[in-house]
Amino acid sequence: MKHATAAEKHDATHFISDVKSLRERARHHIEQGAVSETYIGDVARNIEILQAVLATELVCVLRYTQHSIVATGIASESVKAEFAQHAKEEQGHALAVAERINQLGGAPDFNPSGLAARSASEYSIGSNLVAMIKENLIAERIAVDHYRELIRFFGDDDPATRWMLESILAVEEEHASDMQDLLATHGAEKK
Repeated sequence: MKHATAAEKHDATHFISDVKSLRERARHHIEQGAVSETYIGDVARNIEILQAVLATELVCVLRYTQHSIVATGIASESVKAEFAQHAKEEQGHALAVAERINQLGGAPDFNPSGLAARSASEYSIGSNLVAMIKENLIAERIAVDHYRELIRFFGDDDPATRWMLESILAVEEEHASDMQDLLATHGAEKK
């Protein structure tokens, strides 16, 4: 049996896909944008899942924003600033998810009607600074577990969505750590 040389392995004529075929396929169904014949996932189902992710992020934006405004108490200014920063980052996540829904041919659902019902996270106001921190920590723990599950679900069927969710997960884990630190600092006297 003859083994291919390194030069033969890297020869441009040995691409996995024939470039001519790629070009021809790209011209078909151009109205579908990024969703081509090679997209393995169930587009409708994936959009539905991402609509729930969008709702979750929007609920988090609203909760963090509300907390950043109403938090009071000793050293609340630094906590309020942390809540405001998290709200901004959650808004960035929502926009990224909305863009992905659009890329897949869907229309992102920003309708506030039923937003809480579509969200994995709950909207909870919290009666004091420690309660707000706890609610945000709980929401971040929900997000972390949810994103891990979704990353496994999308896997290789939709690597772009998986990558987006992986990048969001990294920030959500950081948020959970931040809330844990705040709880350790501000919650010790409330136990």
